[in-house]
Amino acid sequence: MKAKLWGVRGSLPAPYTPEYLEKKVRGLLQDYGEYLKDNAEGDVDGFLNQTERHRYQGFGGHTACVEISTDSSQLVIDGGSGLRRLGEKMMLGPAGLGRGEMHILMTHFHWDHIIGLPFFIPLFVPGNDIHFYAVQEDLEERIRAVFRKPNFPVPYEALPSKIHYHQIAARQPKAVGDIVVTPYELDHPDPCWGLRIENKGRVLTYAVDTECNRLSRKEMGEDAKLYENSHVLIFDAQYSFLEAAEKVNWGHASAPVGLDLAIREGIERVYFVHHDPAASDEKIMKSAAQTAEYFNKLKETYVKKNEPLPNVEWSFAPEGITIEI
Repeated sequence: MKAKLWGVRGSLPAPYTPEYLEKKVRGLLQDYGEYLKDNAEGDVDGFLNQTERHRYQGFGGHTACVEISTDSSQLVIDGGSGLRRLGEKMMLGPAGLGRGEMHILMTHFHWDHIIGLPFFIPLFVPGNDIHFYAVQEDLEERIRAVFRKPNFPVPYEALPSKIHYHQIAARQPKAVGDIVVTPYELDHPDPCWGLRIENKGRVLTYAVDTECNRLSRKEMGEDAKLYENSHVLIFDAQYSFLEAAEKVNWGHASAPVGLDLAIREGIERVYFVHHDPAASDEKIMKSAAQTAEYFNKLKETYVKKNEPLPNVEWSFAPEGITIEI
């Protein structure tokens, strides 16, 4: 099972400004000039390999959209602006010929998670079957509203693809091909659902748009099963630890909270996403440095207690990466 991150920003898309891009290019050119002093052949690949990735690629600006795939099945999580690019890729397959079948599961309906739907090209191709899933009973109403004037010029009734709606039960498994999804409630304004995604004994937990007001297993109750025996966690880290403390009830968390969860549950890898739209690549890296400090302090605490710290790998995820589960 694989998960490709087509969008990792939160709240709204955050394209890079010309001024910001110029600043990045100038910095890279200056560093490349220094690199040439010791590498006269000007090996560009060698220069990039020794340069921090965020300086020349960045974290991306599209909002939440994740493609889950196995050898035989595909499931899309959320319809943020990243969905447009995924739709373009799908058009190279059966979807482009009007023979595609797509499955899209919506965690909730805030703007950053639905903004890509009107620009998902397979919706406009006759012969395609699009299946929407959600716990919320007003799923169809919410999708129809996206295409309602004056928000969008093409009315829902004019969409030529065949659209199907499936309400799924909270905390009950639902199979989409050979992918099994179980929704558990997150701590976010308006109902929002985290997803436990399973295939052949491997488990991915998708917990984005959560403040984690409930931290202990007792507080979480049945929703604690979202994290149990998971191998990979995709987690909301929109804010730094200090920002999260200042923005109570905004519905988002910080990386240290995700690390605590991963360590408690023995999760192998954590990918932090839903980066704040106001955060530059440099600010995200600063949050990563602060998280590293927190992680090192955790290690010291475990050493003092003479206990082994559960092994966990973590990173702040950029747009476009594919995660092997």
